[in-house]
Amino acid sequence: MYESIKTQAAQAVRELLAAARLRPGDIVVVGCSSSEMVGETIGHGSSLEAAQTAFGAIYPILKEAGVYLAAQCCEHLNRALILEREAAERYGYEIVSVKPQPKAGGSFATTAYENFADPVAVEHIRAAAGLDIGGTLIGMHLRDVAVPVRLSLDHIGNAILLCARTRPKYIGGSRACYPDA
Repeated sequence: MYESIKTQAAQAVRELLAAARLRPGDIVVVGCSSSEMVGETIGHGSSLEAAQTAFGAIYPILKEAGVYLAAQCCEHLNRALILEREAAERYGYEIVSVKPQPKAGGSFATTAYENFADPVAVEHIRAAAGLDIGGTLIGMHLRDVAVPVRLSLDHIGNAILLCARTRPKYIGGSRACYPDA
């Protein structure tokens, strides 16, 4: 099971990067229910091993692309996010004081906290794209115009996978011209 989680997570993030046309310095938010990946109900079967496997597949690919990872915590931490201090400072996000753990923050956010060079928590971001693994509701952390992205796969492990990229708002009405977004 963990090998398929690793393969699927890597494939998903590569496909999202290609579809979203991200730039170095952009942020990708990942909400990940380790419970759902292993076939349990979200919030009721946390698996640190599944989270570590998914993180281990996703993070190096984003890092190589120069894109920041924001790991969404679970509802017990009000879906706060764990990211590198460098990203929080670059975007002017207010840092809050909390350290996630598997049952309060979630296994994926805990894994991010343990693996980032200088992890911090913030309450709000405006990410350029996102992976929602298992119905974690990442929409609140995306920029205003989210566009669904269909990948070649729709699950990671047993968890439903939904993805989005963002685009700038269209303004100006019927006479305006818009570049590809």
